[in-house]
Amino acid sequence: MRRFDPREVKRVVVKVGTSSLIKSEKLELDLDRIDALVDDLASVRGMGVQPILVTSGAIGTGAGKLGLKSRPKDIPTQQAAAAVGQTLLMHAYARSFDRYGIPVGQMLLTRDDFSDRRRYVNISHTLNSLLRCGAVPIINENDTVAVEEIKVGDNDMLSAYTALLADAELLVILSDTDGLYTADPRRNPEARLIEVVEEITDELRGYAGGAGPVGTGGMDTKLAAAEIVTGAGGYMIIANGAERMVVTRILRGERIGTLFLPRRKRLSGRKRWIAYSPRRKGFIRVDKGAYEALVKRGASLLASGIIGVEGEFKFGDTVGVLDEEGREFARGLVNYSSDEIRKIMGLKTSEIESVLGYRYYDEVIHRDNLVILER
Repeated sequence: MRRFDPREVKRVVVKVGTSSLIKSEKLELDLDRIDALVDDLASVRGMGVQPILVTSGAIGTGAGKLGLKSRPKDIPTQQAAAAVGQTLLMHAYARSFDRYGIPVGQMLLTRDDFSDRRRYVNISHTLNSLLRCGAVPIINENDTVAVEEIKVGDNDMLSAYTALLADAELLVILSDTDGLYTADPRRNPEARLIEVVEEITDELRGYAGGAGPVGTGGMDTKLAAAEIVTGAGGYMIIANGAERMVVTRILRGERIGTLFLPRRKRLSGRKRWIAYSPRRKGFIRVDKGAYEALVKRGASLLASGIIGVEGEFKFGDTVGVLDEEGREFARGLVNYSSDEIRKIMGLKTSEIESVLGYRYYDEVIHRDNLVILER
């Protein structure tokens, strides 16, 4: 088991949810809670750690300002509320950080910003420049333009993708509970806090519940975020956002909340992106021999080991790689389109040109563009 050493953390992503920022009965910002959060992040900076904040609250805050009684359900009204609420949210953060002379920088992102490699790299440069200039990046989903097709989904997932983008060693998700419990502690007095998670099992998923009245993310989305972060070699902690100076205390070594341990050694930046950021455009199914060559020997995927193709994709797209039972065990960037692969699957590399009339690559997926998910 890899132990968590907070002294190794140089960069931390902190996600704060709507329930930790909004007075739900009034749908307005809780400025005292924002000041407490900023106090914590300023302290983290004083420890030599770079904080990155992923914040919710724009839609809820905007809804209150617009006189709505609850979070809107339809997308146009959500977008209008987000446009109003985002300005209020950033003003509150800027005012609070200004007490410490710390500038902030706003970044509004959508799913496409993580899926497109060029945009992903540009965002990474912007993020690193903000940190280098001494600013705290404040990230939210761009709810004013995002529709279902390009939404990340919720800010738990956004914080996980941000942790990968930022190459952060740790993601801390601040919730309205002390961590992951074996049951809802508000309903079951025998519920037990799970302090350390080495593997996310079906049993753990069974403990997860739904979202609150003003937010979109429940414990199930936090587990999904943990799968991404730990699968890329990082740590994640779910802690109570109402706890005073909670991130500072975590980085000083105090055991707080639920700690999710990495499932592998840290992936490189490019491999992190391949594994988790782009949308998969299809799947390639391989035989047992190819599976063992990829997993055990770190080989490239050749046409001879392919037994099936699902979906339509083109050169350079991200696909999932399935074993004979249909279980996804790898992801990679393809050198041939789905139509081309259907024509050459099962063939030796030397036979590709006789079928297609050309052979631009020996490999369908080169090992440098392939990530095994199960290690």
